[in-house]
Amino acid sequence: MKTQFYSYICELQDRITQALEKVDGKARFQEDLWDRPEGGGGRTRVIENGAVFEKGGVNISGVHGELPQTMQTHFNVSEASFYACGLSLVLHPKNPMLPTVHANWRYFEMYDAEGNIADQWFGGGLDLTPYYLFEEDAIHFHQVCKAACDRHDPTFYKNYKKRCDDYFWNAHRNEARGVGGLFFDYLKPTQRSMEAWYAFVTDVADHFLEAYLPIVEKRKDSAYTPEQRNWQEVRRGRYVEFNLVHDKGTLFGLKTNGRIESILMSLPPQVQWQYNHTPEENSPEAQLIEVLKQPKNWVDLE
Repeated sequence: MKTQFYSYICELQDRITQALEKVDGKARFQEDLWDRPEGGGGRTRVIENGAVFEKGGVNISGVHGELPQTMQTHFNVSEASFYACGLSLVLHPKNPMLPTVHANWRYFEMYDAEGNIADQWFGGGLDLTPYYLFEEDAIHFHQVCKAACDRHDPTFYKNYKKRCDDYFWNAHRNEARGVGGLFFDYLKPTQRSMEAWYAFVTDVADHFLEAYLPIVEKRKDSAYTPEQRNWQEVRRGRYVEFNLVHDKGTLFGLKTNGRIESILMSLPPQVQWQYNHTPEENSPEAQLIEVLKQPKNWVDLE
């Protein structure tokens, strides 16, 4: 399974980066191959200063070795080793009318002292973080997510949409990071076969471009003011806060001696933290904040 999934994310990285270069029309992804001293490595691809994307990354990695003590404590195991691979992407557009998007699909194996698989699971998802709310964009994104889920189980979308709302929640701000999407983790053979989980996870990943690119095409040439750009940078600060305080992937990478440049690739280049910044009442900025205070059902959950 690990060989099959790693081959898949290699192909998926090519497919996504080629599509993003085409829609940007100016910048190209720069590739950086790296090795992890303890075992494994990755292929980082970063795009910067494009016509559409101010900064973005589409990274794959496959790492292995002894499970660090902090992670042994977390999983309540001892003398364990692991293998983890996945694709992670974050795109920060230049235009504030365009949302930031994040996605991740990953596979994990843990081994006992004899090298036998003691545990294995899939995880991942995708989510949208707008700076200005266009409801039709959020609806489209969620419709694609729901269609992928419904092809496998009618309960998946409702469950994984709620997990996304719960996970991407800036508790210290009491607001959502964005308008959600899907989040799933610990998809194990005790629930379904790993082949069935593989089919589901890759189906979701295969439709990422369908979920995001139509929004890019619709909004990338929208006019915007310096004030709207300022608001985008303020909101990006909330994105950074989540990634550094709450995000499991970031924390796992830091605790397993991951490559710091790849881990922090998700951070936007231009960010502001203004003291006690409050948008004007009834403004588009205030309307976004209202939506982020309470997760919303963008499509029919039935």
